[in-house]
Amino acid sequence: MLFISILLLIMVMAIPSLKTQISPILFQRLSSIILIYAGALSLNALYIQSIGSGIGIYSGLFHVTFISQLLDIFIYIIGAAILIARPLPIYVNYTNSSIIEENSYKNSIEYCLLIMFSTLGASLLISSSNLISMYLSIELQSFAIYILSTLYRNSESATSAGLKYFLLGSLASCFILLGSGLIYTYTGLTNLESIYNLISVTGSNKITQGIALGFILIFSGFLLKIAAAPLHNWAPDVYDESPTIITIWLTIMPKISILIFILEIFTQISSVNQILLDSMVGGFAANNTIGLNTIKNLLLISSLFSLIIGTVVGLAQTKIKRLLAYSTISHIGFILLALAINSEQSIDSFIFYIIQYTLTNLNTFLILLAIGYIINNNTIFNKGSEKDIKYISELKGLFFSNPILSISLTICLLSMAGTPPLLGFFSKQFVLYSAIESGYYFMALSGILVSIISASYYLRIIRILHTETELNNSLKAEGHNETNTTVGISNIHSLLISSLTLLILFFVLRPSILLKSTQLLSLTLYSY
Repeated sequence: MLFISILLLIMVMAIPSLKTQISPILFQRLSSIILIYAGALSLNALYIQSIGSGIGIYSGLFHVTFISQLLDIFIYIIGAAILIARPLPIYVNYTNSSIIEENSYKNSIEYCLLIMFSTLGASLLISSSNLISMYLSIELQSFAIYILSTLYRNSESATSAGLKYFLLGSLASCFILLGSGLIYTYTGLTNLESIYNLISVTGSNKITQGIALGFILIFSGFLLKIAAAPLHNWAPDVYDESPTIITIWLTIMPKISILIFILEIFTQISSVNQILLDSMVGGFAANNTIGLNTIKNLLLISSLFSLIIGTVVGLAQTKIKRLLAYSTISHIGFILLALAINSEQSIDSFIFYIIQYTLTNLNTFLILLAIGYIINNNTIFNKGSEKDIKYISELKGLFFSNPILSISLTICLLSMAGTPPLLGFFSKQFVLYSAIESGYYFMALSGILVSIISASYYLRIIRILHTETELNNSLKAEGHNETNTTVGISNIHSLLISSLTLLILFFVLRPSILLKSTQLLSLTLYSY
């Protein structure tokens, strides 16, 4: 349905008589409604009685499971929220207003279509059960994001960010394609279920090591795409140089789909190896578990580096989006730690952390977007990212000019730091508790230490928000006339910020709904 809707919207834009009748606001709302309706269709699919351990569709290219359906719903809702929260500018008294309106119209249409293409790719990746569909899905998602990063062509920094993202994203895709080619070379198979079955029955050490090498390369490519240390160098530059409205998408959507796909591959490999260990003894089982141990060590090493680098390097940042980029790297460390442990409790904390991370980051960037429009009277279509909030110092005295946004941002930052009883505290607690229960004491201690250290740079932002009284006058210093342009922050934008802030703040009052949902999802991986 989503794919057909994209084709229909492209056809509408190709017909001049229809194009002139659709405003950017209408196109944006139509795109959001399509995503919401796609989520409703996914919700209805949960009532399929035979879903059980999953349903193979399109000759086994995709595998629909309980987890993939629920995460589809989550992705569609988040995509619709990001899309509909984007405010549109109102131009007044511009001599070249027709040119600006044309550029704004074109950018708005392209933005909506690229968001829908990326969402479609993320949805397909979660359900992929074949090396071919996996690669095509991630490339569909990635190419849309590459173009999205360079959407504002007049912005030099946005163009630079898109080029960096394209080059390093292509490198990651090469790793994934090389790993897939190695697996096909040693097995002659592309279906993941068939590859798992081959691992469980083959006695050839050469085949198992070839499969292990292929999966290691695939996992390395995925770690590069989600900016896990030490493959993280591209993320701070791309996040900082991209417009905030684009950074929201970069920091959330690609990571959700890739992490869930990694989860399904890793748990399936783990279950196959556990069956081998339970049913066999000797060299055969030991040879077939080499790949699992190597992949687990890869995830643990990447988790440790992400925790340390994301925390220590973040202390020296003066730009708000670079700091949040390193904060994201630190959060990826906790997520990979929960994944590497691979117990029922850790997978529960893994899914819960992804949901918490998504909601908190979405709210944080929506607030930064709103602050940028208020402080700088932002003309997003004309100047790209030039008027976004760049430096932490630009937030000076925000509490005295806009206390509601300041308090909302403070709640989000405290949640990221893991302050009880906010939502972020429970996610870190669950991960660390599962690490201790499974005997990963060093990783748990490292997680506790980096959480304490990282709180310092969150508190630094909060101090600037609430104690400095100097307001940002950069717009007047540049000689801009505030009456020329106004940017309206939509009611939906305000509603999203308030709803997410209240969810983060009052989660402790009704935690059972989210906790039981994530526990149910984790149990489905071990029940079939």
